[in-house]
Amino acid sequence: MGCKMARQSDLIARVNALPPLSQLVSESQLYAKKSLGQNFLFDLNLTAKIASKALGSEATIIEVGPGPGGLTRALLTETDADIIAIEKDRRAISFLDHLVEAADGKLTLSEDDALKAPLWTYGTAPRAIVANLPYNIATTLLLKWLDNAQEFSRFVLMFQKEVAERICATPSSAAYGRLSIISQWLAETELLFDIPPEAFVPPPKITSSVVRLVPRAAPLFECDKATLELVTAKAFSQRRKMMRASFKAYGGEAMLKEVGIDPTIRPQDLEIEAFCALARHLQGQI
Repeated sequence: MGCKMARQSDLIARVNALPPLSQLVSESQLYAKKSLGQNFLFDLNLTAKIASKALGSEATIIEVGPGPGGLTRALLTETDADIIAIEKDRRAISFLDHLVEAADGKLTLSEDDALKAPLWTYGTAPRAIVANLPYNIATTLLLKWLDNAQEFSRFVLMFQKEVAERICATPSSAAYGRLSIISQWLAETELLFDIPPEAFVPPPKITSSVVRLVPRAAPLFECDKATLELVTAKAFSQRRKMMRASFKAYGGEAMLKEVGIDPTIRPQDLEIEAFCALARHLQGQI
């Protein structure tokens, strides 16, 4: 234990001795690429706050899109886990050489596309994903990782605030929908805090929010995931209509009563348990 603490102390000293990130970025002319959805976060207080939410018993923390490494620095100093940084931008990979050297084996860079890479096989379990996600692919990435939720102990992810609210929304709220149901069916979700646009370079036009998701040992209620996705897609394609209208082709009012669902209820007012019951009933039919 003493040797491990000494190594971590030495690592923290090496990382803290590095030149300021903004200085290194300016000298290298590493600018954020709009095509990659990049917005760099240099605020050390915020990166430390995000990294602290990743603390746990993880053996591996996977960071997606480290960019110039602001959050990576915080993860190295705030956690004992090995860090695997997934980056498709070769400019950033070259830029991070100084951080790999300072990390002395604790940081591995992987030139990969997170949309294609099977991150649930990376490193040693228990593993977590911590990331400032590109807004344009954030939801797609989350749903892909939730397909393999049991391979992760937690996700600490940054989304645009609107998406974060949808992930954590409760029934009868305006944000409640398909993403809320699938996310909460597979994980406990918590909206942690917001990050203003001016914290980023360049500043986006929207506020960001950090969400923590902790995968459940088993889905909240029994049902087939593919069927649940189809049922929620059908329901929320007409979210202002009563459920009997959306499911008229599948028996409508009579079918819903058989499942125990009020036919006049609208999808945004229906609990996750009821959607799962409907998915069980319609499996193989929808």
